[in-house]
Amino acid sequence: MVAHSEMLQRIARLTPLGDVLPLIEALARPVATQQIGLPSAFGLALAKDVTAAAARPAAALAIRDGWAVASGDSLDASATAPVPLAQTPPWLETGEPLPPGADAVVPFDVVAWHGPTAEAVAPVVPGEGVLAAGADAGPGTVLRAAGRRLRRSDLAVLAAVGIDRVTVRVPRIGVVRSGPASAIVDAATHFIAGAVTAAGGSVHQHVETAADQLERAFCDRSADAVIVVGGTGTGRRDASVRALARSGRLAVHGIAISPGETAALGDADSRPVLLVPGRIDCALAVWLLLGRPLLARLAGAVDGHDGRDGTLSRKVSSGLGLAEVIPVRRSGDMVEPLASGYLSLAALGAADGWILVPPDSEGYPAGARVTVRPLP
Repeated sequence: MVAHSEMLQRIARLTPLGDVLPLIEALARPVATQQIGLPSAFGLALAKDVTAAAARPAAALAIRDGWAVASGDSLDASATAPVPLAQTPPWLETGEPLPPGADAVVPFDVVAWHGPTAEAVAPVVPGEGVLAAGADAGPGTVLRAAGRRLRRSDLAVLAAVGIDRVTVRVPRIGVVRSGPASAIVDAATHFIAGAVTAAGGSVHQHVETAADQLERAFCDRSADAVIVVGGTGTGRRDASVRALARSGRLAVHGIAISPGETAALGDADSRPVLLVPGRIDCALAVWLLLGRPLLARLAGAVDGHDGRDGTLSRKVSSGLGLAEVIPVRRSGDMVEPLASGYLSLAALGAADGWILVPPDSEGYPAGARVTVRPLP
């Protein structure tokens, strides 16, 4: 008869985060590319540079409403000594091309009219009010580089130069709940699925209960990677770690992050598998520190960590060797830490962002400058 202790998923040691991130690099490879229509590409990572095929604009354009004039005709012009213009200036609307001979577009009140005669009442600078040919982009100019995610502003830029399709990578992620349904685990599973989608992945969501069903999910060829939520601990019903060990390879069980110490990483059928604890705070921390880098690797993305510095209002303590996620609230430049270790739902709801205490630090004193990153 097998002893109860032998049935539990035991953690022998916590693997440092710095050792786990290279494992993600080794296990995950950028997925195949695909072309997609520009309106659907927001948030996706480019697989190829997007470049301008020709000079933009092709000809000089007015960048304001006004009179199209030759600047050389206005030398020494002033309100008290207006200078007649050699040619009658046409009125241009913003975006219209300049006529031959014109090199500036001036406001309404710079040109005065006396019957059919137009006069400049101020000197005009060459190129004033004009977008020169090629000023937006020259032929071959990189408008957005491979690996960068497409922002709303990028979509506008690409549409303006006539690009309607881009080459991207969209990782297909199987998001699986391990064990019976519960409000907490279900909420954590939905969070992971939503975070994957927001980061540019495509979710293939399953609901699994028994270990044999979990093993079938590991072998699902429609997914580029699998993320399992729940079942990573030492409870009698926790089985996701053992299921992965049977279906593929368990590389790490127990990672030196807080919260989320019982997370695991491995692969099955040549696809990376990330096992996430079923607590919401653990799921958040594991996504931030492991899930997001995994998805970025599969997408071939440059995983930027946008943040804004602030000053801690009180100290933060942390254990050496642990990479710790701390939710914080901002008030102007001041940053208030809200929780550590277990992150309550109230603390997460009140947080404006999070800071990371690296494993080689015991925390930060009050007054320290920290980088606050946005929550997903």
